[in-house]
Amino acid sequence: MSIKLINIGFGNIVSANRIIAIVSPESAPIKRMIQDARDSGILIDATYGRRTRAVIITDSNHIILSAVQPETVAQRLNNKSSDKVED
Repeated sequence: MSIKLINIGFGNIVSANRIIAIVSPESAPIKRMIQDARDSGILIDATYGRRTRAVIITDSNHIILSAVQPETVAQRLNNKSSDKVED
């Protein structure tokens, strides 16, 4: 089994196998999801104080905020040259 890792900006890396969705933070339902995750303690803010451009939803119900565009994260997810770790 191989683990594919995706760079989400500023040296932060997420396991691609755990990603369910990559969405834009503009809509009201996504903003509510972010606030609920913050209140529940399952929000991971990887923006380093920058503007949130992508919201990554994982299968463990964690919400990850990234300063990288959703299209860029998706492109890195599909890129074959991403780092792979053999288990």
